[in-house]
Amino acid sequence: MRPLIDMRSIQKSFGTNIVLNGVDFEVLPGEVHALMGENGAGKSTLIKVLTGIYDRDGGTIVVNGRDVHYRHPKEAERDGIVVIHQELNIIPTLTVAENIFLGREPKIGRTGVIRYKEMEQQAAAHLRRLGMDLNPRELAGRLSVGKQQMIEIARAISTNAKCLIMDEPTAALTEREIQALFSVIQTLKEQGIAIVYISHRMEEIFTICDRISVLRDGQFIGTKRVKETNVDEIVQMMVGRQIGERFPKRRVTIGEERLRVERLTKIGVFENVSFSVRAGEVLGVAGLMGSGRTEIMEAIFGARPFDEGDIYIDGRPVRIRSPRQAVEHGIAMITEDRKQKGLVLEMSVHENLTLPKLEQLATAGFIQSSKERDVVLSFIHLLNIKTSSPDLAVKALSGGNQQKVVFGKWLAMNPRILILDEPTRGVDVGAKKEIYEIINELAAQGVAIVMVSSELPEVLGMSDRVMVIHEGNVQAVLENDGLDQETIMRAATGGNR
Repeated sequence: MRPLIDMRSIQKSFGTNIVLNGVDFEVLPGEVHALMGENGAGKSTLIKVLTGIYDRDGGTIVVNGRDVHYRHPKEAERDGIVVIHQELNIIPTLTVAENIFLGREPKIGRTGVIRYKEMEQQAAAHLRRLGMDLNPRELAGRLSVGKQQMIEIARAISTNAKCLIMDEPTAALTEREIQALFSVIQTLKEQGIAIVYISHRMEEIFTICDRISVLRDGQFIGTKRVKETNVDEIVQMMVGRQIGERFPKRRVTIGEERLRVERLTKIGVFENVSFSVRAGEVLGVAGLMGSGRTEIMEAIFGARPFDEGDIYIDGRPVRIRSPRQAVEHGIAMITEDRKQKGLVLEMSVHENLTLPKLEQLATAGFIQSSKERDVVLSFIHLLNIKTSSPDLAVKALSGGNQQKVVFGKWLAMNPRILILDEPTRGVDVGAKKEIYEIINELAAQGVAIVMVSSELPEVLGMSDRVMVIHEGNVQAVLENDGLDQETIMRAATGGNR
């Protein structure tokens, strides 16, 4: 079968930094082809070269048997190559149909008057082609992220797309929406449309993909058929070494109760939430997206008001109405959105690392620069943060290294209770292992850890107990001894309370 897309010996440098070095990548019609690699491996650069955002320095690109050299993504779209970005390009104040046909609305002659009925009929037809029953007149902003993603896919196929490039497509989806997306991907495959699937989630890759291509440090390592490989082989291709157990073993003596929450309630969001976590324990928190997991953690951290309930630390009641008060009580929280809530992207690595600790680093109101430098260098070394300089803007780091900076920022204050909300989202497999080792080390030091995660293998691999949230309620608290994903999902969807 002739490839739909055939990229050969692709070269791309930024100054003296070689980002892609002789990369090969091909996509066949009707296949789902995973593009994998650690953060910074060159995946995004390769896609930007393909779609004309970056000009290549060398190599060839053949699409449908024709040599191409796109100068703009619109040129790639005209040949049927469409990117669906992780950050969806939906205008919330427009309808479903208006979003699907934005910039291509059917009009009456040259009058500029839109033929709304025809546009809505065409939009409904494209949605039906995906097996979706959405009202074309519904405002897009009222829909879930999963349904907004379907609008983007419908927009792509309305342009006669031959290849969809999906970047971390399930990052913000519920389990039900992920299954709906997989069903749509299967439908597109049957219609001969190719999918380039970029994700760090191994379980998804091995569920939905036909082939996997791996990049490492800007070089093409190889392509494997999913049926002929396994997770260990792909991980070794990605990181260049065996990383051993995905979830490192932890031998910790669990101590006394460190945090207890009783009857925590925010009307309409979560209700009567009670749980405890002990020194050295990792309490995993599972539940579908929108179940109230994050809102509960924000309330404990003082970032969200609650109506009633009590919080105890070391058996003593405490009043927490702001993050500052939480920090004073030894609570740190690493949020799920590191770019919006965890980091100041324009500031340097060292400025981000020392933000919560400035008062301790100051004498008579002046920051002691030598003391600050020592703290920064110690955390860069401790967390293996890959940066050319402590003064580099944190936005220039890979996702995994940005996440390690967030960890370092809060570890600098020596927390006694650590709340982690999706600590490895968008992080590659090598950096995940390092983050898991950090979590285990903190537990060994007696830190009580509450870890929210949408990845059930991660919850099972890292937790001593698992608390499952369903529609704002604690559905179950389960000992992680012989626990399986099916039991957690059953509780997460409302069963076995």
